[in-house]
Amino acid sequence: MSDTRRRVKVYTLNEDRQWDDRGTGHVSSTYVERLKGMSLLVRAESDGSLLLESKINPNTAYQKQQDTLIVWSEAENYDLALSFQEKAGCDEIWEKICQVQGKDPSVEVTQDLIDESEEERFEEMPETSHLIDLPTCELNKLEEIADLVTSVLSSPIRREKLALALENEGYIKKLLQLFQVCENLENTEGLHHLYEIIRGILFLNKATLFEVMFSDECIMDVVGCLEYDPALAQPKRHREFLTKTAKFKEVIPITDSELRQKIHQTYRVQYIQDIILPTPSVFEENFLSTLTSFIFFNKVEIVSMLQEDEKFLSEVFAQLTDEATDDDKRRELVNFFKEFCAFSQTLQPQNRDAFFKTLAKLGILPALEIVMGMDDLQVRSAATDIFSYLVEFSPSMVREFVMQEAQQSDDDILLINVVIEQMICDTDPELGGAVQLMGLLRTLIDPENMLATANKTEKSEFLNFFYNHCMHVLTAPLLANTSEDKCEKDAAVGSNKSNTICPDNYQTAQLLALILELLTFCVEHHTYHIKNYIMNKDLLRRVLVLMNSKHTFLALCALRFMRRIIGLKDEFYNRYITKGNLFEPVINALLDNGTRYNLLNSAVIELFEFIRVEDIKSLTAHIVENFYKALESIEYVQTFKGLKTKYEQEKDRQNQKLNSVPSILRSNRFRRDARALEEDEEMWFNEDEEEEGEAVVPPIEKSKQEDDFPDSYEKFMETKKAKESEDKENLPKRTSAGGFKFTFSHSASAANGANSTNKSVAAQTSPASSNGSSSKNTNLTTAVTTAKVCERQTSLLKN
Repeated sequence: MSDTRRRVKVYTLNEDRQWDDRGTGHVSSTYVERLKGMSLLVRAESDGSLLLESKINPNTAYQKQQDTLIVWSEAENYDLALSFQEKAGCDEIWEKICQVQGKDPSVEVTQDLIDESEEERFEEMPETSHLIDLPTCELNKLEEIADLVTSVLSSPIRREKLALALENEGYIKKLLQLFQVCENLENTEGLHHLYEIIRGILFLNKATLFEVMFSDECIMDVVGCLEYDPALAQPKRHREFLTKTAKFKEVIPITDSELRQKIHQTYRVQYIQDIILPTPSVFEENFLSTLTSFIFFNKVEIVSMLQEDEKFLSEVFAQLTDEATDDDKRRELVNFFKEFCAFSQTLQPQNRDAFFKTLAKLGILPALEIVMGMDDLQVRSAATDIFSYLVEFSPSMVREFVMQEAQQSDDDILLINVVIEQMICDTDPELGGAVQLMGLLRTLIDPENMLATANKTEKSEFLNFFYNHCMHVLTAPLLANTSEDKCEKDAAVGSNKSNTICPDNYQTAQLLALILELLTFCVEHHTYHIKNYIMNKDLLRRVLVLMNSKHTFLALCALRFMRRIIGLKDEFYNRYITKGNLFEPVINALLDNGTRYNLLNSAVIELFEFIRVEDIKSLTAHIVENFYKALESIEYVQTFKGLKTKYEQEKDRQNQKLNSVPSILRSNRFRRDARALEEDEEMWFNEDEEEEGEAVVPPIEKSKQEDDFPDSYEKFMETKKAKESEDKENLPKRTSAGGFKFTFSHSASAANGANSTNKSVAAQTSPASSNGSSSKNTNLTTAVTTAKVCERQTSLLKN
């Protein structure tokens, strides 16, 4: 495998001062006999051809920029650049260059960009003297002035001299007076010279000059000069845009004139940087660093001044949450806060903390809860952006708010549920907003950023809250779109299915994929909280219905969910999968895919290969005993034959063990049956709850003793009816903000699906019937299992 540290792109600067990509390759430094010195060689990664052979000249000025870029001039008009994939590779080559030139690798430029004689002359001159004699500021001198300004840009020392001269003589204001004269006289040539002059002065990169140029008195004339770019056939109308089109909106009247002036100035300077000035080349990128700093510190000052004016912010919050506020006004208020939060990103960490704490104290979260549920798309979008700033700043602050809110409000109006409903009801066909909200939800439920102290465990408290109050809202679309009245299940493994879930449109499929991504994240990070939820709601069975989707990406999401569960190698999950016969939809999808070699095929094969490699015995036995006949024809991989081999080896080992012990120990009364395993599972849930000190979703109720089971399902339901408890996480019918109505229905016949091995063409005789137990015990065990599944489905029916 190639060393990525040495991987580079080679660029050359063309006549238009644009960088051309000459190819990608791997760089090395070696002695080249022909060039009589250490050289940089770049060979193309495609065919090994030589992209670059450049001798490291002891007198050439090499520049290191942005940690991954080395730039130099090979000749007067031939500039080269190496862009490295990794910083380490750039550092390595930079050390070689510095070694040849006898420089310390800590420098960013190996040679001064001015000659020594010029530097010596500068040092000898007194500081108070004018370093450059400026031509008189007259119309007939504009060309001379433009040539002077342009010529100094390549020399740092001469730039300093010119900047000092411009500052001392008040030259800029005189130039701007000439601009007004030229414009009145329609002197196009003079206006073109003034464009070059003002642009060059900006590239001098001096804050003292910016203070003059961006003052209220001068800034519009500066913008005017920059309209007359000689490369344009017609001048741009930037001043017209800034004065007529761009309107300053005061959501609440700003009484501080200094603050208002600072806001105007910042907007106009940002406009100059982003819109008017051309994108700087690699050599010019540092010319405007002071301009960037000027804007940065202006924003810091604006945020600080607004933050200190609590009367202003209090009034903004009051109007934002007032029902009497009209829609246009509310939209302006939300957009103001969005920009306010964006500006806050320029603050130092401690100042940013104070900023967000001020917003929290004033009630930003309750206000967001109101505006995020509004119909106006622009308002909701801006509110989502503000919410993202808050979550990024402090997810714990948001979690604390919603948990306190849950003690006083219904689930429907909890902030997290409002966020989930906005995700579900996103009207964008590409679900751009839903993707953003999903990322925020994942941050909020991520245990990695949850605090744990001696007195308080945020993880246990918040996850209990989330699974009790929010999980049913998140899974509502998934359960609604996989209910049995919306999809039909085929009766046999390997049948040619054409039916799909309904509705199976692209937008719904995207939404379900997002939900599955969050649930998969929960499986990885929430351990037994999600485990209880999956088992109590029979969630994996519902997810695997999506394997029938015509959208392959959704089927892959469902498969990935199952793969993550199996990847935990948890025997409770494994028993749940085998007892529910949950490999059937996966194998159906594999067989229906036929001989197509695609991602679905590879993902399913990888799932079974993982089981084989990790030697998960319970799953291996289940797959071989129930599905091997349907899979044995697949010979392009050795996965299924390998599973059969593993199964037979394990069976031989068990037989050898059985033969090596006395016959009395092989008595049936020493064998653990299914009921004993379920009792162990109940004990595990109880122990986990006691150890962790966290409430969990109530586990599936224990089965009765065998003698208590009625002969029929109907009698069983009658005797259990009086004793059934309400499910704590019921799923009521609810109408979301966007008008989706999710209904939940599940046919009672699905209860039998969990243990029905007759549905598969590869179904084998149940292991219980061939292990020496009596048929009576087998029937009773089946009755226990069926009863428990029926009980679970009854809970769903009630909801």
